[in-house]
Amino acid sequence: MKNLVLDSGVVTTLARNRTHSRVIRGLKGSEFAWSAAVPSLVLVECLSGQPHTDAVVNLFLKNCEVLDGPHQRLARRASVIRARAGRGSAVDAVIVAMAEPGGAVLTHDVKDLTALAAHAQDVSVFGMN
Repeated sequence: MKNLVLDSGVVTTLARNRTHSRVIRGLKGSEFAWSAAVPSLVLVECLSGQPHTDAVVNLFLKNCEVLDGPHQRLARRASVIRARAGRGSAVDAVIVAMAEPGGAVLTHDVKDLTALAAHAQDVSVFGMN
């Protein structure tokens, strides 16, 4: 199963839009066998600690695989990708590294994530508006 790694902007957008949320749930059973993955580090960017605003995000996250980390090997890989790209945040680099090899990233920040993915192993980037 390949990872479709979501960034914080996409998590927040999909959490607030139930139709899009169903699409993510549908990926699990699709012929493409994608798994919607969210690095736990992304939660720092998409949660606020306010129960009334975090509730929809937490509900959406039940449809995703929230992955702990990054563990040391993934963090080191992300640092190499980020250094080679010369741009992007540490969180973005972890997202791209987590999609390796052969996975994809769904993002609102296509420019930075594409620059990072250019230095990763077989990672596709898809923008979501």
